[in-house]
Amino acid sequence: MLFLEKTSPPPFWQPQLTDKQRLMYDKAFIGNRSQAYYLKRFTQFDQAGRLTAKWHWAGFLMTFPWLLYRKRFLDSIVYSVAGWSFIQLNVTIILVAIEYLLIRNLDEAIRMPLRIGIGLAIWLFWSVMVARWSDAYYYRMARREIADAIEMYPRDEEKQLAHIRRHGGVSLVGLALAFGFYAFSLFVIQVQFLPIYAKQKANATLFEVLDIVESAQGRVDAIYKATGQCPVNTPLSTDNQKVVLKVLTQAESIPTDSHCMIQATVRGVPFPNRWLNGQTLTMYRIGDSKVDGSWGCITSLNRKQIPKQCMLAER
Repeated sequence: MLFLEKTSPPPFWQPQLTDKQRLMYDKAFIGNRSQAYYLKRFTQFDQAGRLTAKWHWAGFLMTFPWLLYRKRFLDSIVYSVAGWSFIQLNVTIILVAIEYLLIRNLDEAIRMPLRIGIGLAIWLFWSVMVARWSDAYYYRMARREIADAIEMYPRDEEKQLAHIRRHGGVSLVGLALAFGFYAFSLFVIQVQFLPIYAKQKANATLFEVLDIVESAQGRVDAIYKATGQCPVNTPLSTDNQKVVLKVLTQAESIPTDSHCMIQATVRGVPFPNRWLNGQTLTMYRIGDSKVDGSWGCITSLNRKQIPKQCMLAER
């Protein structure tokens, strides 16, 4: 679409056709769906003597379904393979360059949003370019199919029109296939790739929580050894807003011989790990001795989700 000649008439133009004949063939190719819209565009291209950029919402929002809907089956495959590969190549090259020149020097918190924003900007630019030239592309396809029909059946108008209608118009089956493909892709992402990403992010969150609790444990343990009492009113501040820390003398599921513990409650975790919100990780002191005393660890998570450091502490 982006490499169309901008001159009109195109190579497939049939100069022997009258305006009435050309309108008849155009209507046969376009079909009843959006006929007035495309006829207006075709007339504009013919009168201007050149192809110009025109905004096309279907080309912008759903190029692949639009191509299948308009029976451009081969072109939809080429677009999917070559077009998407071209986008991915550009995203990769630009991200690698920006990663080296800029992103690696930025704060860790904004690196990933910036990468995502750059990728979306490149994709948006490509979608805008496709949308601007979709009408010109469809115009050329109409002229090509009309030329093919006239060449194949030079003296049979009925067969010409039948050929044009067969290769033009719309296909609800093609549209259903496109959305079926999208649904299948989303299903694969949800079943295969999203759990991998979610597990990685969940592990990172849990290890971060455990690290915060272990840091607080050192402070609480020092106070306990010095005073022999659990510092319940000691504030345990943290810059991590995903964790709420409390010093307690008793809690559910904690051994009764423990009278000092630090409980961390997870909150504010976004999709896809919202299930972590409300989960707890508790470090509890074993023994009443000021000098001696080890710490155990227990969580509301199941055995597969518990960080290894917590499992080792439990022993």
